[in-house]
Amino acid sequence: MIRIIGGGLAGSEAAWQAASRGVPVTIHEMRPLRTTQVHKTDQLAELVCSNSFRGDTLENAVGLLKAEMRELDSLVIRVADATRVPAGSALAVDRDRFARGITEALDAQSLVTICREEVPRIPDILNRRAPVIVATGPLTSESLSADIVSLVGQDNLYFYDAISPIVHADSIDYSAVFRASRQRRNPRGGGRTLHPREVGPESGEGDYLNCPMSEAEYLRFYDALIHAELAELHDFDRTPFFEGCLPIEVMAHRGIDTLRFGPMKPVGLTDPATGRQPYAVVQLRQDNLAADHYSLVGFQTQLKWGEQRHVLQLIPGLERAEFVRLGMIHRNTYVNAPTLLDQTWQTRAREGLFFAGQISGVEGYVESAASGLIAGLNAVALVRGAETSAPPRTTALGALAYYVSHADATNYQPTNVAFGLFPSLDKPPRGRQARRQALAQRALKDLATWRVAASIDAQTSPVVS
Repeated sequence: MIRIIGGGLAGSEAAWQAASRGVPVTIHEMRPLRTTQVHKTDQLAELVCSNSFRGDTLENAVGLLKAEMRELDSLVIRVADATRVPAGSALAVDRDRFARGITEALDAQSLVTICREEVPRIPDILNRRAPVIVATGPLTSESLSADIVSLVGQDNLYFYDAISPIVHADSIDYSAVFRASRQRRNPRGGGRTLHPREVGPESGEGDYLNCPMSEAEYLRFYDALIHAELAELHDFDRTPFFEGCLPIEVMAHRGIDTLRFGPMKPVGLTDPATGRQPYAVVQLRQDNLAADHYSLVGFQTQLKWGEQRHVLQLIPGLERAEFVRLGMIHRNTYVNAPTLLDQTWQTRAREGLFFAGQISGVEGYVESAASGLIAGLNAVALVRGAETSAPPRTTALGALAYYVSHADATNYQPTNVAFGLFPSLDKPPRGRQARRQALAQRALKDLATWRVAASIDAQTSPVVS
């Protein structure tokens, strides 16, 4: 039997992969007996930050990663596809229906047992046929964190992660915003470029609500933001943020135009009211299928909640906004993976022990689930007495695993999957898009070869534990 500590994206995916191949699994999930400062439900795979799984085309690395996961029957991607909401070329989900779908799928799987209990230390591993996967995520409990420290021989690395606010749709002033996807692409129309008249608030075209700002409005917002009071954080001065998820006020303090080249960039957007590109723009993304909640894209923040309301209501269209949830900061814990893990997500010190998800040193929903997928497949291999293996580095799954196990350990930070992690092509075509398409074609071909060589789909009869 496989034991999995943590019922998040990685733990849920690992459990699905194992049970689908006839291996009994026990998921140990401490919620709701013990909750965290950001989780709100007892559902497995609850999304506490964005509802976006990011790009969903083969022209970007995370889209390729999702395609590879679909080939391996990923539960996380299957449910995400079934609960998606409009988000342009990205895959975003209704967060409540997504978590419910994951929970119901695993509840219905006869070989999965869900134990609602806290696991304070890594269980003893009696032999390689009883592996353990630690997938406790960024909010690992203090007791388990202490036990992990004793294993890795050094303090856990950690940083603070930030959560974006969510606003009630009926509190948005629709006369002040316009609907459009960046570069006026219409994903429902096969990538057709839309005329500005087609993306107004009444057209239904485009997947984002855009709050345009003039220069004066932006400067007023910027001034309020940099002078707003922050929530208190323990050890804040010693704690680095993940560069890919910086709070808006941290970006603002780097320069007056930093936000305009980041989450508030107006590039590719034309305001139908003026016929011009706004000076800056705040994008709102649909957060559930009912379309009654919208999240502020890239607006994670550590401001005090009263300050947040004041600053965010300076955004055109949000003057009377009511917030479902305000932004917050939480601790994000991860191990120094290059010193600990192999490409199979196994620890080098203990063959039957795996780390997966954000605690293993990846960043992002898809990457977390991907690590759980490979950890689950390799745990199955151990149970069956077979050899573990990792997908080739030419795949997105393999490139991510290679980075985690081979990166510079002296200044290690979690990463998203990126084409820069892939080996270069022998004869790369000209043009970035053509190169990326060639990388994707090579990846899917090599994944299929590995899938056969590793007997991923073989021996699906139940294993007696």
